[in-house]
Amino acid sequence: MPRRFHWKSAARAGGPQPAGATPAGPDGIPADGGATGPEAAGAGSSAGARSSAGAGSRAAAKDSGGKGGGFLGWLKEIATIVVIALVLSFLIKTFLFRAFFIPSGSMENTLQIDDRIFVNQLVPEPFALERGDVVVFRDEEQWLPEAAADADTSWLSEALVFVGLAPDESQQHLVKRVIGLEGDRIVCCDPDGRITVNGEPLDEPYLFPGAAPSDTPFDVTVPEGKIWVMGDHRNASADSRANQDKDGGFIDVDAIEGKASVIAWPLGNASVLDSYPDVFENIPAPAEGASGN
Repeated sequence: MPRRFHWKSAARAGGPQPAGATPAGPDGIPADGGATGPEAAGAGSSAGARSSAGAGSRAAAKDSGGKGGGFLGWLKEIATIVVIALVLSFLIKTFLFRAFFIPSGSMENTLQIDDRIFVNQLVPEPFALERGDVVVFRDEEQWLPEAAADADTSWLSEALVFVGLAPDESQQHLVKRVIGLEGDRIVCCDPDGRITVNGEPLDEPYLFPGAAPSDTPFDVTVPEGKIWVMGDHRNASADSRANQDKDGGFIDVDAIEGKASVIAWPLGNASVLDSYPDVFENIPAPAEGASGN
């Protein structure tokens, strides 16, 4: 009797499967859970469409947010920069530099009337004061006449003063050159009309053209913690010489705001101020124990 042969699928028979085929589960679904055939293609297309749509929505939202937040972000950055600049200006004014203006001609031609200068507040501490330095100091000895009441100033001017970008005109300050330090004996004048410090005559190139070193004779010794100051325009400067009736004409080192370092305005006068160290380099040390007048 002829035999009948029944073909079994490779999957049911457990026989070998075509290379690359995914093993089928009991219900004919690939064991990894993925679809095969036309359905798989449809599912893949659908998933890809959903992914593309999601990415497009996110990109659109990002672009929309960028356009809407760009201007606000720009404003925020500008505000941050302004605040940082103001804080830095205030810190610089408090600890490093401060602005002052020149109201008189007592320091001509080194400083002109209405010059704006920046003062290094690290002098006299932690950096030492030197002979020849141009210093700004508070008028604690009342060398100046009493200041008149100031007119109302704008909020902008007050803000600039507060952060140190404009000079404070409400306070009484003076600017002069340091001629003698603690213990120095300063005499006017030697036979050639020059001022001497501890016996050493000074040749002063910073003097106003035609001005004498001093028309007022004096012989003083600088007390402890004091300095002796003079203007560069000696014929127009009410300096230590003219105020010897007020604490001998000496200035407290503690009254010094700092050393004038640069002329910042007007731009035509902008320059670094010179202390002329060569003028004072040969001055001997003060006599031991020297102090007082």
